[in-house]
Amino acid sequence: MAVRARRAAVLGSPIAHSLSPVLHRTAYAELGLDGWTYDRFEVDEKALPGFFETLGPQWAGLSLTMPLKRAVIPLLDGISETAASVDAVNTVVVTEDGRRTGDNTDIPGMVAALREHGIEKVESAAVLGAGATASSALAALARICTGEVTVHVRSEARAAEMRQWAERLDVTVRIADWDDAEQALHAPLVVSTTPAGVTDVLAKTVPERPTTLFDVLYDPWPTVLAARWSAYGGAVVSGLDLLVHQAVLQVEQMTGCSPAPLDAMRKAGERALAAR
Repeated sequence: MAVRARRAAVLGSPIAHSLSPVLHRTAYAELGLDGWTYDRFEVDEKALPGFFETLGPQWAGLSLTMPLKRAVIPLLDGISETAASVDAVNTVVVTEDGRRTGDNTDIPGMVAALREHGIEKVESAAVLGAGATASSALAALARICTGEVTVHVRSEARAAEMRQWAERLDVTVRIADWDDAEQALHAPLVVSTTPAGVTDVLAKTVPERPTTLFDVLYDPWPTVLAARWSAYGGAVVSGLDLLVHQAVLQVEQMTGCSPAPLDAMRKAGERALAAR
């Protein structure tokens, strides 16, 4: 069946580091979507409305990274319940009649990445950090955690934000100080949402029998914490696992082709990272 050529792209600032073009182009090649293109564009919040004005009927969708995940919402015709739950859109699907709808594939992507590593349900969990990614982590944990989630934060302002997200997502959250973050490493599931280097100091406190660490970073990889965790025999879910699983969902939504080639996309991502 012939498929009409369409365009897609990832937008954000900074964007040069994004692996999304590698993943999506690999998917198009595997799916036989000849003529489909996927690019990257440096776009900040100020430039976003103008970029949207240029979208024509050849566009199939957009991937969005920081700082656009909330800024894009007023420009859309509607958003999914998943995206609304965290006020964040990372996927825009453009239909042939021009309608633009937003979704968040980070949340189901996290759940899928954990499931791939055998994590379907946990009795409790700990989250390191309280930035934008932490709200998506809470939303994912709302689907798989049956008990309390401990969130380690640096400031009362961040603590207040996480309490609000917890109430909104119906998650039982206990706020803990960052100075006690080493206690988090004993949880059945530890989700690190911090920038590179922040958790390095915790590596020396990894328990002798660690459980599962989900570190949302993928470059540089492994992080110091992930390397020590793995060396001690613990299971590690990486940011690349998350990136690939959320990209699979994006490809399926934008192209209408399912299933997207998960293994080929992951291998392409691994090759691209190794070449950096």
